[in-house]
Amino acid sequence: MLASVMAHRVRHLRGLLVRAVLRRRPALAIGAALLAPALAVMVGEFRWESSLTDGLALVLGATGAAFVLAALGGRRPDWIE
Repeated sequence: MLASVMAHRVRHLRGLLVRAVLRRRPALAIGAALLAPALAVMVGEFRWESSLTDGLALVLGATGAAFVLAALGGRRPDWIE
């Protein structure tokens, strides 16, 4: 039962993510919001930095860059005839 509920929530979250990526303005806004703090952590020197924050910044930065690239590239066809 719990596995079924978790699977449903994961599918719902994946659907929200895909819908956000396919719309240009939200994708650009989300990408910039994720990329900005990641760049700040990577460039700045903070006392509270650790390997955990560096790893989190790397994941957030990569996700933000993917959102920005998806927003700039727009929708593409699945195949070319």
